[in-house]
Amino acid sequence: MYLKLSEAEGRKVIAACDSNLIGKVLKEGEAVLNLDIYSSFYIGEEVDAGTLAEALKDFDSANLVGEECVAVALESGLVRKSDVRYINNVPHIQLYKV
Repeated sequence: MYLKLSEAEGRKVIAACDSNLIGKVLKEGEAVLNLDIYSSFYIGEEVDAGTLAEALKDFDSANLVGEECVAVALESGLVRKSDVRYINNVPHIQLYKV
């Protein structure tokens, strides 16, 4: 999976995406997730689940796409299964700490 860490306006932003999804466009109804045009938002370092779990201990917002990435958030207790949105059966979650 890919993990990209960045800062925007002093806030830590995490973007993570399962590697096999980069380059795809997910559409379902009015929901569109373009992982082709916006691949640079997600492509950073290729990491394992442990590295993503560590990154998710300190963030302001996170955008996670794919079975592997979302599973890490579920296992970490950050989200419930009912919080996960699916686009073409691909899980996606956005997290914000306020």
